Amino acid sequence: MGKRAKPEEIIAKLREVEVRLSQGETIAQAVRAIGVTEQTFYRWRKEYGGLRVGQAKRMKEIEKENARLRRAVSDLTLDNQILQEVVRGKY
Repeated sequence: MGKRAKPEEIIAKLREVEVRLSQGETIAQAVRAIGVTEQTFYRWRKEYGGLRVGQAKRMKEIEKENARLRRAVSDLTLDNQILQEVVRGKY
């Protein structure tokens, strides 16, 4: 299994494929030239297509922050449910 590509590298490779396609290469040839499978290329294009490097970095930061906030809300919800059960048990 190879290393995971960083968003900046992915965007650069997607742009390289676009250039090769405009020069008349097929998708299979262009994808082979950047060293990934067609499936990987299409997955990358779906996630990063049309993004600039700065936007991709910001998107990853926002995803990390979103995951952190979801965990915080989940913890608070669990705490609230436990407290409600305790209060119901006393009366």
